Parts: sequence; C-alpha cells; structure tokens
Amino acid sequence: MKLSISDTFNTELPSDKNLENSRRQVLGAAYSFVSPKKPSNPRLIHSSIELAKDLGIEKNELQSKTFLDIFSGAKVYPNTHPYAMAYAGHQFGSWAGQLGDGRAINLFEIEHNNKLWALQLKGAGETPYSRQGDGLAVLRSSIREYLCSEAMYNLGVPTTRALSLILSGDKVLRDMLYDGNSAYEKGAIVCRVSPSFIRFGNFELFASRQDFRNLKKLTDYTIKHFYTHLGKPSKSVYIEFFREVTERTLEMIIHWQRVGFVHGVMNTDNMSILGLTIDYGPYGWLEGFDFSWTPNTTDKQHKRYRFGNQPNIALWNLLQLANALYPLVREAEPFESVLNDYKTTFEKKSLEMMRSKLGLKSKSNIDLQLINTLEDALLAIETDMTIFFRLLSNYKRGAPNDGISIVKDAFYNLEELDENLQSQWNNWFNDYDQRLQQETSSNSERKKSMDLINPKYVLRNYMAQMAIDDADNENYSLINELFNLLKLPYDEQPEMEKWFAKRPEWARHKVGCSMLSCSS
Repeated sequence: MKLSISDTFNTELPSDKNLENSRRQVLGAAYSFVSPKKPSNPRLIHSSIELAKDLGIEKNELQSKTFLDIFSGAKVYPNTHPYAMAYAGHQFGSWAGQLGDGRAINLFEIEHNNKLWALQLKGAGETPYSRQGDGLAVLRSSIREYLCSEAMYNLGVPTTRALSLILSGDKVLRDMLYDGNSAYEKGAIVCRVSPSFIRFGNFELFASRQDFRNLKKLTDYTIKHFYTHLGKPSKSVYIEFFREVTERTLEMIIHWQRVGFVHGVMNTDNMSILGLTIDYGPYGWLEGFDFSWTPNTTDKQHKRYRFGNQPNIALWNLLQLANALYPLVREAEPFESVLNDYKTTFEKKSLEMMRSKLGLKSKSNIDLQLINTLEDALLAIETDMTIFFRLLSNYKRGAPNDGISIVKDAFYNLEELDENLQSQWNNWFNDYDQRLQQETSSNSERKKSMDLINPKYVLRNYMAQMAIDDADNENYSLINELFNLLKLPYDEQPEMEKWFAKRPEWARHKVGCSMLSCSS
C-alpha cells in the first residue's frame, strides 16, 4: 500500500520539544509527537470503499495486513511522525483550559487528486493531553462515530468522515452512565478523515496564554492551506477568514436543523475551523419533533445543547473564536459586524431551508407564519420529524382534507389526535394548500424536490444500538446493512422499508436509544 504522504501540520507548526508521553501542560507548541498503542489482536470490522478511493487506497488493499497494521496503530507508516494536537476550549459554557487530543492520534496527511486529507485514529492510546483518560475507545461509541460520519456525508451535511472500524482485541474499562458502575467493554479504533482537524480551541489555547506569535503562525497556516483564496495574511484577511468560518459554521447548522440532527456536545473544542461536523459523541436525530431535546445525559438539566439552541450556541462559540483572533487585529468592530450578520443571515437561510422542506419555490409574506403554525402543530402531538416531512411530499394540492391521513404514520399515538388537534392540523393543511396555489410546479415536481431535501432514512439511535448489540455478540452484518442503507438516504429503497419507521416503544427509554453520555 503506497500512500502519497504530504504532511504540513507537523512540519510547518511548532512541536512540543518534550518527547515524553506524559500528562502535562504543553507550552509553545501546536502538537506533541506520540506513537499509537499497539493493539493486541486487531481485526477489521468495516471500511469505506468510497472514502478509500478518495485517498488513493485500492479496494483490495483494505483487506491487507498492511492496512490493518497502519489503521489499527500496530505500525507507523514509513517516514511519518504521528502526533496529538494541542487545543483548549469552553465546555458547557465554562473555560476548561488546555484539552487537546486526549484519545486521538493524527497519523499523517495524504494528498490525492489535488486534495489534502488528514487521517487520525480515535482510541489509539494515551497522549500528553489524555488527562485522567486512557486514550482508548470502546466498540459502541466507535460504531456510532463510524456509521454517523459517513451517514452525514451522504445526507449532504458538512462533516468529517470515517475510513475504517477496527477491533483492538483489548478490553477497555468504562463507566457508561457515569453512575459508578464501571465495566469492561470491547476496545475499538476508528480512522477519522478530514482536510483538517483544527478546531476553534486550537486558537483559543494560544490566545489564552497570550502566545500571539504562535497564534499568528496557526492562523497563517490555516489560511495558507484551507482558505488560500483569501490571499496573503493581513489584518483585513484575518477578518475575512473569520467571516468565512462564520459562514461555513452557519451553513453546517442549517443542515443540522434541516435533517433534525442534534450534536449534543457543542463545546468550542468540538467546533471545526472548516465548518465541518466533528466529534460524534452523544448525538442523535429527533424522533418526536422537539426544540428542547438533547441526547446528552450530561446536558439533561440545563439543555444548553438542545436542538432549538444549536444556532445560538454556534454564535456563542464564534464569539469565543473572535476573542481568540482579536489580538491579530486589535479592532473589535469588524468582528462584531460579522457576528451581527450571522443573526440576520441565519434567519434568512433558516426560512429558505424550511421553504425547501415544504416544497415552496417562490416567496410569500405568509411563509413565516405558515412555518410557525406547523411547528406549533408538530409540538402539540408527538410527531416523528423525519417521517412527517417525507410523507408530506405525497400531499396533492387541492385536497386539504386528506392532509392528516397522508402524514398519520408520523404520529406516535394516533389516539391522542382528538378533535381540537384535528382542527389544528386541518387548519394548517388548509393554509398550506392555499399557499401551494401560488406555486407553479406540479405535484410530482414538488414531491421530487421535497424528497431531495427531506431524507427517508437517518441513523436513529435505536438503529445504531441494535448494531452495537449485535456487534457485542460478534455479529457485524447489521453494521454493513446500515452503512449501505445510509449511502442513499433520499432514495426510496423499498427493500429497506423496515427502517422507515418510528422509534419502537422499547427504545423510548433504553440506554443508548434515547439519551447517551460522553463516555467512549
């Protein structure tokens, strides 16, 4: 297996001079060199053929001993120097200081077809940033990350990706619910792939220490490789850099809201400088439409990272990035202007997104009210978001009385649809039908456009948990089934119709199906 190595991060930025792999504060460095821990008996469970092709890895090479060795951490690829990144961050709104790659080790960067890709292993052992952790990961969280990364990519959501899922052969001790009941679980390693894994927190680390020389080096490096079109770094370019990061972040959030995805841990160290979804921990897709839902047990009380608050948290995180970049510009107004633009742009793009979900091509001054009354109806009775919007595309203009029957399979308890709720829904379908009269597209054209926006299949937590339960019994076929299903989330796939279903009642409160912890 011959890879086109083109390392930049660990050749152009300052390294930690201390080569000892010990937990400590790392000063004046963007990363620390560290080698992965050798797994005792690595075994490949699954790999992404499509992503491998993008990296210049042939399909037959995925089954090779060389591939297994490199992407399990058993061996270091020749002439490469693995490392862990140094970064800081705000966690749940509070400054946490130095964090860094505590269980991720960056292997190398690959250049293929004029694209640069960074590859890192999650769960490959300790680093200087592991704090009290062991740097390892368990199979359940690794399955969730592996499946979700590629599922999000195929949904059209900006995201990091995943190349491989490998069992380490080792047992890992974890307290899954943080309730004092630790147990040994199967260890696993995921190879994550992204143009870069730089986070808001990388900039926050240097700024917090007033290490402005390295802050400038990191920012210049990021612009040079990932925002090249902005030109040579200067004060004005730093502002344009921040503006584009803001725009990319906003675009990512719009996509999250569109498909009903909730990240669960929107700390600043989990925010990509490229506007990509990064760090899949206690995520989830909305089952019942609910602005207040969060999948994270740690966030259960305050719900900081709830579905409806994700746009606001992104803005708050961008403010922290602005504070970190401020020393390079020394002017607050340009940053404030960008942040203010975020608010108005989000409202505009959110409205455009909801119009597209409803199949509306034109604009009308009643659209916002139509959307608000729909959300009120969705909240009035437990309604599956994914199924509702997918079924709504079957609605035919001129038949508002058929509305409820068309979407009834999205309701979790049809018996709860009393006379008042029926009236509320009928009123909405009447308004929707009147609005559709302003559209020129046919029913079939509208359905086609809506089905390209509203996925039929998403990675529901209960689906991932079923794959995890099977994998615990050494049956990995469901991982493959779900992986292939989620390659085509907008297609009908009639042979996969069983997955176009509401969350089963048994999964409503089951661990791993409703809420999850950060434990991995």
